[in-house]
Amino acid sequence: METAPKQNLAISAYSRLKHDIIRSAFAPGEKLLMSKLKERYDLGVGPLREALSHLVAERLVVAISQRGYRVAPMSRQELLDLYDARTQLEGLILELAIERGDDSWEASILATAHTLAKVVEINSTEQVLDVWDTRHSEFHTAIAAGCKSPHLMQARAQLFDQVERYRHLWLRETVLSEKALARKRNEHAELVDIILKRDAIKARDMMRAHLMTPVPIIIEVMERQGLA
Repeated sequence: METAPKQNLAISAYSRLKHDIIRSAFAPGEKLLMSKLKERYDLGVGPLREALSHLVAERLVVAISQRGYRVAPMSRQELLDLYDARTQLEGLILELAIERGDDSWEASILATAHTLAKVVEINSTEQVLDVWDTRHSEFHTAIAAGCKSPHLMQARAQLFDQVERYRHLWLRETVLSEKALARKRNEHAELVDIILKRDAIKARDMMRAHLMTPVPIIIEVMERQGLA
């Protein structure tokens, strides 16, 4: 009877800690003191240790032998490798999606593109950040889902989790800028148009270019913050 509540606490600890690491509440390399984590999240050692173990597996946290845990460091080399791997995989997935996607796949792309374009109507900056990010993820996942491969989708999700901390540096620079947000809306509209025309080669190249646009901005932010 106690298993479910304990499991729920571990899931809560994992979700909250992961969110805070991605959103830079903890600095790269910062030691994660159990006493401070217990106070911050009002959770016991058990759920927090389980959450930290999951985050070690996702490479967001580093376990230090007999010395606890630290937030994983960030580097330009890792940034470039992660983004290259992600764009290569996303290009392959998109080609398969265009080959295998049906009418419901097309409808899902159009629906998620529509809701993403309407985020501009939301006024609060933090709300814009959260809502745009969620809808942007749903849009790209709707495109990828047409590949109809659970294993490729799992690999994609794992890469996205590792990219997310870097991507968030770009996100604050882009989503809170009206001009940058307008550019993204245009890119998404052009991408949808090419995908629905089933032009696999052009769509793949466009997707790769689209996914790599954050990299120079992220490097600039990392240099400002002394991370690169």
